[in-house]
Amino acid sequence: MKTLKSTSLEEFYKEAAAFTGRDIDTLLPPGINKEIGHFNIFDISETIKQVKRKNIMPYNRRAYYKISLIRGKNRAEYADKVIDIEKNALLFATPKVPYHWFPLEENQAGSFCVFTDEFLIKNLTGIVLDELPIFKSGGYPVFEIEDEEAEELQLIFNKMKTEIASNYVYKYDLLRNYVMELIHQGQKLQPATQLHTDKNASARIISLFIELLERQFPIESPEQKLVLRTAKEYAERLAIHVNHLNKVLKDNMGRTTTDIISSRIIQEAKILLKQTDWNISEIAYSLGFEEVAHFSNFFKRQTSVAPVSFRS
Repeated sequence: MKTLKSTSLEEFYKEAAAFTGRDIDTLLPPGINKEIGHFNIFDISETIKQVKRKNIMPYNRRAYYKISLIRGKNRAEYADKVIDIEKNALLFATPKVPYHWFPLEENQAGSFCVFTDEFLIKNLTGIVLDELPIFKSGGYPVFEIEDEEAEELQLIFNKMKTEIASNYVYKYDLLRNYVMELIHQGQKLQPATQLHTDKNASARIISLFIELLERQFPIESPEQKLVLRTAKEYAERLAIHVNHLNKVLKDNMGRTTTDIISSRIIQEAKILLKQTDWNISEIAYSLGFEEVAHFSNFFKRQTSVAPVSFRS
């Protein structure tokens, strides 16, 4: 059973359309626009019912936050933890922390909503989603719940689904309130999940590290800048110690975290030098270097030639 994999809202809707057999226009909420951010709601069964073979769904960081009411047997795998969901769970996904989600049986139910931080900022001045307890890095916000709790939460999702299809002028204000209600319900829950490590922990760490690294690329404009540059930053996103990340990569790939990051940055630098007309300063900035000299020294150390010489 394969579920949605997407790195942007555009890709999310392309895949949702393919999985559900519907046109993209019919999936978009009526009246939504960039000025109020983005919000939408889906039934889990609808998004996966047409796909029969089992696979993983990597959660990707670029586009949106996600709150899911999961009803069915599933597994969520973080870099160093596995969370088994036997029946019902409320799952909060932040763009910062990657995970894999495995549906473990064909019959799945529940709902999920996706939204951008801009959507909540409009009516909640100053709110920073990543500072809310439920979305802070380092946690595993998956909470197993009883049937009665699941039914109550489903009512909130049902209200969302009804409201988003309505013509009520202030419906998005009401939807923001429903999202915050879900967030507060999650923050009140005590985790009752089964966490464990296993022999595949190293493979998961490597997979999620590479996924996180590749999300930084390609660099598509001089204004775009790498978000993650150091081994410590990657380890923090994976919620593991940097020394543990280094050990796993060194033991299994024969290279340190910094070596792998540097090689990928050099690969992108070569592409930008050969395939764009950006000046060296613009390329340096987009790759996370505040000074052109630092970029030039880095490039020459890695390739034995200066950026200008490589371009010519």
